[in-house]
Amino acid sequence: MNRGSLGVWRAAAVAVAAAGAVLVAGLVLGGSVTEKVIPGLGDAGALTRWGLPAARTAMDLLSALTVGALLAAAAFLPVEGGRGASRLSRDAIGYLNAASWIAAGWAAAAAATLVLTVSDVLGQPVGEVLTGSELSSYVGSLPQGTALMIVVLLAVVVALLARTTTTPGAAFGLLAMAAVALLPAPLTGHSASAANHATATTGVALHVAAVAPWVGGLAIVCVHALLRRDRLPLMADRFSRMALWCYITVGVSGLVNVIARLPDPAELATTNYGRLALGKIIAFGVLGWFGWWHRERTLPALNDRRPRAFARFASVEAAVMAATMGLAVALARTAPPPPTEPESAVKSLLGYDMPPEVTPVRLLTLWQFDLFFAALVAVLGGLYLGAVVRLRRRGDSWPMGRTAAWLIGLVSIIAVTQTGVAKYAPILFSVHMAQHMVLNMLTPIFLVVGAPVTLALRALKPAPIRGDRGPREWLTALLHSRYLAVIAHPGVATVIFVVSLFALYFTPLFEAAMRNHLGHIAMMVHFLAAGSLFFWVLLGVDPAPKKLPYPGRLLLLFVTMPFHAFFGIALMSMSQALARGWYGAVDPPWGTTTLHDQHTGGAIAWAFGEIPTFIVLIVMAFQWYADDQRQARRLDRKADRAAKAGGRSGEDELAAYNARLAKLAERDKAAAEEQGKA
Repeated sequence: MNRGSLGVWRAAAVAVAAAGAVLVAGLVLGGSVTEKVIPGLGDAGALTRWGLPAARTAMDLLSALTVGALLAAAAFLPVEGGRGASRLSRDAIGYLNAASWIAAGWAAAAAATLVLTVSDVLGQPVGEVLTGSELSSYVGSLPQGTALMIVVLLAVVVALLARTTTTPGAAFGLLAMAAVALLPAPLTGHSASAANHATATTGVALHVAAVAPWVGGLAIVCVHALLRRDRLPLMADRFSRMALWCYITVGVSGLVNVIARLPDPAELATTNYGRLALGKIIAFGVLGWFGWWHRERTLPALNDRRPRAFARFASVEAAVMAATMGLAVALARTAPPPPTEPESAVKSLLGYDMPPEVTPVRLLTLWQFDLFFAALVAVLGGLYLGAVVRLRRRGDSWPMGRTAAWLIGLVSIIAVTQTGVAKYAPILFSVHMAQHMVLNMLTPIFLVVGAPVTLALRALKPAPIRGDRGPREWLTALLHSRYLAVIAHPGVATVIFVVSLFALYFTPLFEAAMRNHLGHIAMMVHFLAAGSLFFWVLLGVDPAPKKLPYPGRLLLLFVTMPFHAFFGIALMSMSQALARGWYGAVDPPWGTTTLHDQHTGGAIAWAFGEIPTFIVLIVMAFQWYADDQRQARRLDRKADRAAKAGGRSGEDELAAYNARLAKLAERDKAAAEEQGKA
């Protein structure tokens, strides 16, 4: 074993020891392993009490390391081979192989967590769980079991495919799969049962999605430094830029999670959960200092060819991160303080009390904060305006109309996800349908006209290393991919736009989505994405795999829009209500019957289609006129170039056409003269 490998193992041992020590201290201080066993109730035993948090810590650390190794292969290290023949470097393939082994360990830790969780929930020792039938029934009946089983399956798939992956696109796909596998386990914990569970669920999803690449990325960069591999300054610089955004996301989402569970700041000092949360906040501040020191000291040292300073400091920071993750597991095992007032059945479903009777004023003024869509609008708006500013500073122009269209689209998202519309949408089908129509048929029109892809291609800089893939190159590769060529085909986009509407509402999917906050978010994101895909085909200014001529676009519009009217008529004709279990549970005392409200929603769906159709026709008319003007100017320029070149008709289509007409006229004139002489 060489010196570099020995340094890696030493740093890993220190990190594991730090995580274990803090985990034990947090479990003892939080009281989760010192609870008194009540006679007569089932006791899972000491193995489960200590083994479950240990397995959960191992699962979290291994998942972060898997994501970090895949990040190093797909993004941190430059791609070789150039355009058309891009391939991963030797070091990148090495990290993919490492990700395969780490993902296998992740799957094993998740399986152990599953068994120990069954033992903990049922109050039975591990031996009885393994020899009985409880394990198989638990996986399918409770969310925690299903979530952990999904993690095991996805981690196994990543472990198997990482052994055979050699292309940048495949590495990026594995990274996306690993990112998805991060979410099921934490989203079935305290966040799903918190008083503000909608905000808490989104907050913990953002928290986990930012922690894993931050922790795992630092660990892999530290390994790269200890092994003295090439491209360390570039790798560290790319990680540092990503880490800043991860740090901000972790801070904001962590603050949201603390507020959702501890509405009273005094509980930070008076409860076990609050004291552990306070310790995590302090650790977060320490990690922020580490990041600042990296930017000020160790990154410049790398540029001066002094990698040891970075490696030593990064090893200490990785140990602090591992300890913080151990503290996070101890926090997750500690019950948050119970609510001071009894929670109503409606609040347990919605996350808030039943609002007063719906009125137009309350739809506009009764604000309901949704963290996911607030973050989405902030990111989309910030990136778009940042790109416009970059173009302006460079001396390039960008049409104000496109910027205005993009901002109008974002405002429409806020109007139906942050106002009283969002508060009443889970309660009244009619309000939900209005929200659906806006996100699916109105917002996408303005977003598509904003031409975000064209703006990104103009604002993003090419990768500094020839043949490498930066954000601009990844975007270009996506635009030329087979996947996009399939889903952006006019026929496929139309089918997704129309069929998914009926498939969602006339199947049990709708009620399942309404009962789960993540399912509700996924439903609304699908509305937005399906509408954006369809209107991209109709109105898209951005590059697309296949563009329809304008007569074809008009035909597609008039063929598709009646389906929404048929959908509305179908809703108005139904004699039974959709999602009766859900709407029966949240039935407001001031509302009408569920079936009557559904008929109102059907009327909204039937009538709403006229608005986007009218807007699309106006936009398409302007685009068609502008396209004709561009074609005419192009032909005029060709004719001018042909005239300047001496009138050679072969150089221009219009000149060639005029020459043919002139020859025909001369021939007719000669024939007429011969007939006159005769």
